[in-house]
Amino acid sequence: MAEQKAEQKEKEPEQPHREVIILKDKQARILLSLKADQEWYISSLAKATGTTYVHACRFLTACEAIGITRSERHGKIKAIKLTERGAKVAEFIEGIYGIMSQPQKKEPDQKGSKEAEKEKKEEKEK
Repeated sequence: MAEQKAEQKEKEPEQPHREVIILKDKQARILLSLKADQEWYISSLAKATGTTYVHACRFLTACEAIGITRSERHGKIKAIKLTERGAKVAEFIEGIYGIMSQPQKKEPDQKGSKEAEKEKKEEKEK
């Protein structure tokens, strides 16, 4: 037991993906999966997104309460679908992921360019 705790303390935390910094990964994966044109059940959705059934169920219940998803009962199981509003949210998430996955552009340093201009003027004066 003590060895396991020591090993856990020694491990460095994994660097999060850029997307995860802004969005919660599991919830975003659930919504993006729902965007696919297929009928999802909570258990299959949880398995496909690497979450637990309980986590997916709680998240989807909250989403249904705010109008992002809707569920239809088929006997004992629920089929989950995105609403129109939920589809827009999923589109926004895709957009954020797209922006965050692009390489960062380096903006020219204004101070550096002013200093370079001064150096050029000084060289011309000599």
